[in-house]
Amino acid sequence: MQHFKQSILDLITDASTNLPPDVRKAIAKAQTKETSGTRSSLALGTITTNIDMACDNVGPICQDTGMPTFFIHTPVGADQLAMKRWIREAIAEATRTGKLRTNSVDSLTGKNMSDNLGPGTPIMHWEQWENPDEIEVKLILKGGGCENKNIQYSLPMELEHLGKAGRNLEGVRKCILHAVWQAQGHGCAVGAVGVCIGGDRTSGYEHAKMQLFRTLDDVNPEPRLAELEQYVMEHADSLGIGAMGFGGNATLIGCKIGALNRLPASFFVSVAYDCWAFRRQGVILDAKTGAVKRWLYKDEGPVRSMAAGSGIPLTGTEVRLTTPISEEQVRSLKVGDVVLISGMMYTGRDAIHAHLVSNDAPVDLRGQVLYHCGPVALQKEGRWTINAAGPTTSSREEPYQADVIRRFGLRAVVGKGGMGTKTLAALEEHGAVYLNAIGGAAQYYAQCIEAVEGVDFIEFGIPEAMWHLRVKEFPAIVTMDAHGNSLHADVERSSAGELSKLSQPVF
Repeated sequence: MQHFKQSILDLITDASTNLPPDVRKAIAKAQTKETSGTRSSLALGTITTNIDMACDNVGPICQDTGMPTFFIHTPVGADQLAMKRWIREAIAEATRTGKLRTNSVDSLTGKNMSDNLGPGTPIMHWEQWENPDEIEVKLILKGGGCENKNIQYSLPMELEHLGKAGRNLEGVRKCILHAVWQAQGHGCAVGAVGVCIGGDRTSGYEHAKMQLFRTLDDVNPEPRLAELEQYVMEHADSLGIGAMGFGGNATLIGCKIGALNRLPASFFVSVAYDCWAFRRQGVILDAKTGAVKRWLYKDEGPVRSMAAGSGIPLTGTEVRLTTPISEEQVRSLKVGDVVLISGMMYTGRDAIHAHLVSNDAPVDLRGQVLYHCGPVALQKEGRWTINAAGPTTSSREEPYQADVIRRFGLRAVVGKGGMGTKTLAALEEHGAVYLNAIGGAAQYYAQCIEAVEGVDFIEFGIPEAMWHLRVKEFPAIVTMDAHGNSLHADVERSSAGELSKLSQPVF
């Protein structure tokens, strides 16, 4: 088994940096549904550019490399203890080299483990099989933004905009549509859902996530579930959520449904939502040497480029902003404007926001931009570089954001998915805007960073520290302006209306 650890390291690297061919095809198909020049079209153009950049740079597609989750089949008598040790060593090595972000955090102390090892990290599911010559290892990297949009329903129940959902396929249909709707842009649409009908609360979620290992173009062997999958794929796009929740014609790239037996008293529908950065890969290993015999989700030959351009195309109508930004500049912006930011930008996620509501900032934030981002950062010879730097989901900061804007005089907040009414009111009152960057586009935004000028609160861990970034022409779209307008609220309201049209029985 001298090659096992290296094979696992290769598996982790490929999963983090290179989307499988079925996912690439699904994203390309989604791109054809959008009209050129629309916000969703711009988002998908950036996404495809980022996919190419990640593959070329062998860098993380998205800075949130998720909770590494392995599903492993081994022959009878295989030394699983040794394989667990080698998998953990490969995880630590991939983290050290920046293929994985430092994502494992002590739930009691908040301390970042720095090597992605700790209780429950990585997750490993083991099963024996009757094949004596081969080991199968599958890996999924599912980020926190889409993991937070997982949802579990207990039928019968009333669903918002859809009415009663009973204990039958009709009720399951409504649950899946509701799951897609509630994700909006927070889960980095265009997305995919894995679904489990039945099971208990634990097995249901696990089986739902396992559905994501099916290729997006397969056909369910159970005819009733195949029909339901096709229905969801045909109707989810009609909600008009679109890429990043910007509104558009493409919302879902996959729906995969499985079923488990259940208790008479329970009827769970568990939905695992995955983002466009659908990172899963698998290998078949030689059971004696641990060497890779074949890959499970790869085409033969070189990977083809996806992008038709270089992301957000410049039209000359972009608004160029150099920090610090004035209130006058901010109040001249409106929803839909594309801005290009140059100058200093400061990152701040959950720990920073919790700190700032009751403590002073380490830098003067008046007129500045706060970026909801937890980057992949590497230190070489005493200097920090950013290896991946896409936005995180902003809604987690809703309890804090209005106070932070008011206390420190921020002029712009950058993130993804939008924020709520409290933040919207603060933007209008204090003269600030919310800018939506393209979720998952970690390589695309990393190229906009000219230098790391400093870092504060490194003790919070690399993702939660405040990074001082000097950026050049960092692109984002105004989705909440200083006049009380919110694209996110508009899309949620309009998509709710479309969802209600699907309330009538179908199955």
